[in-house]
Amino acid sequence: MASVGVPCRVSCSRWIHSDEGFRPPGIVFVILSAMNSCPNEDVLVVPRARFDAVGSFQGFCADTSTYLKALLDPRHTGWRPRAAVEDDPSLKQLIPYCVLSWRDAAGTPHYFAYTRGGGQGEARLRARRSVGIGGHISSIDGEHGDDTSYEAGMRRELAEEIAIDGGWSARCVGLINDDSNAVGRVHLGIVHLLELETPAVASRESELVECGFAPLEALLADRERFETWSQITLDALAAGRL
Repeated sequence: MASVGVPCRVSCSRWIHSDEGFRPPGIVFVILSAMNSCPNEDVLVVPRARFDAVGSFQGFCADTSTYLKALLDPRHTGWRPRAAVEDDPSLKQLIPYCVLSWRDAAGTPHYFAYTRGGGQGEARLRARRSVGIGGHISSIDGEHGDDTSYEAGMRRELAEEIAIDGGWSARCVGLINDDSNAVGRVHLGIVHLLELETPAVASRESELVECGFAPLEALLADRERFETWSQITLDALAAGRL
């Protein structure tokens, strides 16, 4: 995820996490210089306990209506410094995961895939293939941690990483949870299927390489090269679940 030179629009005072979720801290007087901004990227998180209360799962789940209503409720979400939550399994970082699809003249769907270069994004996922575009929802994306902030963050991530030349539509098709590894234990993916009119997509990231569209069969043949979330997505596509 590329860094963005935009001042934070939320207070540098952190919300406090407790068993009941997030609550505002006590009264704090903060003096901010007009030249200063928050020193660390704050990302949108929800307590793992909230996810468990709705119903935890492993792999892919298509029940978007139940989960998104609960997980994007601003009474339970909060902003936390990214560095502080990357190894904290008591919190789930909410990640939009956009899968790009285009149909050829015969109506066969093709999906956008790429390789993460040596210096791009999450260090633990480098040099792996992926079918998902997205990243963290940052404090620059909104003040409340609700679905408005989430939508803004998803579109910002798309604009930072790729350029789509042509029309497209998007729909939320499911969620991904993978507690089998350290990366998955602290993240929760929200899968969006973007249906493109043309396959004209270009990378805006120098470390996002080997980009292109391929039919599902070709991607499944190369499945072991893909990151875990992409493997889960490809399996869901093959099963007709999204």
